[in-house]
Amino acid sequence: MANLPIRLQPGAAVDRIEGWEADAQGRRALKVRVRARPIDGEANDALIRLLAKSLGVSKSSVTVVRGGQSRSKMLFVDGLDDETLGARIAEVLSRD
Repeated sequence: MANLPIRLQPGAAVDRIEGWEADAQGRRALKVRVRARPIDGEANDALIRLLAKSLGVSKSSVTVVRGGQSRSKMLFVDGLDDETLGARIAEVLSRD
């Protein structure tokens, strides 16, 4: 079980995991862009689909636990520990 901080940009030109960034307080979050608009949870659904596919887990393993209507979110990834999650994200980022 791993927590994953996200900074989401809905309405982007392409679905893409951009990489790690820090906010003004120095907290790291994974920046992710999705084409879906933030209407009726469409952007959150697109985020879950993109992350599940990229990380090699099922969609039901990825849950938004905080920030459902915000760009800053906390996701829970079931079935992965923090180390494995970090390795899979690094692999995804190295492909681009």
